[in-house]
Amino acid sequence: MTARPAVHLAIPVDDLAAARGFYGRVLGLSEGRSTDHWIDWDFDGHQLVTHLAPQPSVPAGLSSVEQHMVPVPHFGLLLGHDRFHDLAGRLREAGVRFDIEPYRRYAGERAEQWTMFLRDPAGNALEFKSFTDESAVFAR
Repeated sequence: MTARPAVHLAIPVDDLAAARGFYGRVLGLSEGRSTDHWIDWDFDGHQLVTHLAPQPSVPAGLSSVEQHMVPVPHFGLLLGHDRFHDLAGRLREAGVRFDIEPYRRYAGERAEQWTMFLRDPAGNALEFKSFTDESAVFAR
């Protein structure tokens, strides 16, 4: 654990075995503590917890970003270029269906980035992105 603050995020899943397969095997996250009702994951130093909840997750809505409608809420990670594209390839190999296929957004602008949207087996929306210039993450 680093000295910086880390995020704790708890999300609902309707099948812990499916969550273990997706977060552990497909995304390659290390599993931490678990019970019959939840699993802790190391989400790049952040604590992601999948909690067993019988109802499937349903997005609250969609929001327009560039030419795409993105699911809200969603969560994910900012990755380096190589890691982003390696993950995209691994997701494709695993047969994961993308809500929004990996593409370059804001091409030629300061906030240029690669992004992709997908869902876990419970329907939780995830976004992974990679900025061309990491100093532009919060640029206006």
